Amino acid sequence: MNKKIAIVMGSDSDLKIVKKATEKLTEFGVDYEIHVMSAHRTPKIACEFAQKAEASNFGVIIAAAGMAAHLAGAMAAHTSLPVIGLPIKSSLDGLDALLATVQMPPGIPVATVGIDSAENAAILAVQILAVSNSDLSQKLKDFKEQMAQKVIAKDNRLQEEVKLWKN
Repeated sequence: MNKKIAIVMGSDSDLKIVKKATEKLTEFGVDYEIHVMSAHRTPKIACEFAQKAEASNFGVIIAAAGMAAHLAGAMAAHTSLPVIGLPIKSSLDGLDALLATVQMPPGIPVATVGIDSAENAAILAVQILAVSNSDLSQKLKDFKEQMAQKVIAKDNRLQEEVKLWKN
């Protein structure tokens, strides 16, 4: 059975950003669950979820939170699964969430993507699962090749435009 990805967010107001991660996971055909839980308001629930995540067939946890953004760290403290922190811009241009997510003590690592970078969180989670899933690995290779082809096509169009400018 293929591993799922857990997405937890500190508030339902984070959903407008987190939705981008769910869309990317769907593109890759990766199953996920999404929940609202708070490191501060529902710490027991967050702790229990993280402790049971591996037994629940999750392979990665994406934790999205703004402001104090302790959710990713709380998850990482209670599981051996990889945790990806997704800082959400809610105050201080998201710098508070970024710093709270990335500054973890030794022994409690949290991989962290950019502020509001839900798509990158999803892609990183897929990359982690792809280490032991050749189908996902191929989908990632195809995805990266498609990105490269789009850039090449844009450069080709630009070069044609430049030729016109010079004439």
